[in-house]
Amino acid sequence: MYGPGVAVCARPELEAGAPAGRHRQNRDMVSARPIAVAATTPVVCSAGGTDPELLAHMRDGGLPVGTDLREFRTETEFAARVAEAMADGLLMSMEYPQPTTLCPDEQALKTGRLVGYLNNKATIDTLVAPDFQARRHVVTRGQLDWAAPHSRSWVLKAATDDAHGGSLDVYLHKAGGPITLPPFVDVLAEFVVEEYLEIDRNWGLQLYTGANGTAHLLAVTEQRVDAAGIYNGGRFGVVAAPPPELLAECLAITRRAADRGYRGLCSLDCAQTRDGRLVVLDLNFRITGGSIPLLALQSVRPDALDRPAESVKLTVAASVAELLADLRPELAGDGLIVTGGHDSTRTDHPVKQSTLHLLVVGDDPGDVAARRTALEAITGW
Repeated sequence: MYGPGVAVCARPELEAGAPAGRHRQNRDMVSARPIAVAATTPVVCSAGGTDPELLAHMRDGGLPVGTDLREFRTETEFAARVAEAMADGLLMSMEYPQPTTLCPDEQALKTGRLVGYLNNKATIDTLVAPDFQARRHVVTRGQLDWAAPHSRSWVLKAATDDAHGGSLDVYLHKAGGPITLPPFVDVLAEFVVEEYLEIDRNWGLQLYTGANGTAHLLAVTEQRVDAAGIYNGGRFGVVAAPPPELLAECLAITRRAADRGYRGLCSLDCAQTRDGRLVVLDLNFRITGGSIPLLALQSVRPDALDRPAESVKLTVAASVAELLADLRPELAGDGLIVTGGHDSTRTDHPVKQSTLHLLVVGDDPGDVAARRTALEAITGW
């Protein structure tokens, strides 16, 4: 997908002026995503994702686990691993924008400026055809009072080229309800205020652009979204196909990004509203939580690509080895695939926390959903 001579780094940047520990857990965890399917591609990743028992579970499941893992435990080691990879003559595929002081443009598969632009929620309408755009406008902090009133429903998103630790969520407001603006309002200068849509179907179209610049569709997934509108997992396999015109537009969007120089994975969040509109809501030009399960299924269970499957993330205040031990009965069957994880105790992070990513596979959608819910109950999620 990325071609030879490329190293992948999926860690979000530390935002300028922020304390080194801010969003550290999330940034480290995201860096470990590609490990499960990296094969021989070098990966700059947190040591939290290279726990030997975790890697053994993934290998036992048949996954093409990375064989060139360039792990870091501290911020200083992170910069050192990137420098070493470039010194080895590797192009860096930065999934989030990084400063040119860390990765100069000439040593990047795709520049930080390009990645930031493509993922900025304020620039989506430059890539999406008008017929598929939600109504939205960019405002400053001082304009929020009139652009996002108490009396009307709206969606608030960050407008920035920066990754900000991968921590910027979407904020939804229902007319008449209380307004508690998210923390990113205090950090950024511009925001996107978008219409609140009554959504009937919600898809994540997983695509990629190969080294030759050709756009390909990996698969169509459905998104599980919580009450606040935040992504909390995906449904794979038995998924209602989006209308052909929406699929065609998503391929066109990916080609437009490829024409600008983008190479790699992307996930486009799309929806059909209750009144029949087709809209593209978000562009995620990077490795995402929906990418890895699909690549894992393609690698070890291609027969399951058309069967029900759901991804799940478990988080506990214990080691990843302890969490795996607790799941031993469930892992003994053939309907559960370990696709990754992270243990902060293997880094210099002071908070003990582990995360495990799993894919539940089966023949019946209801059974898969029930098993996923049972797994979440083990850790109180």
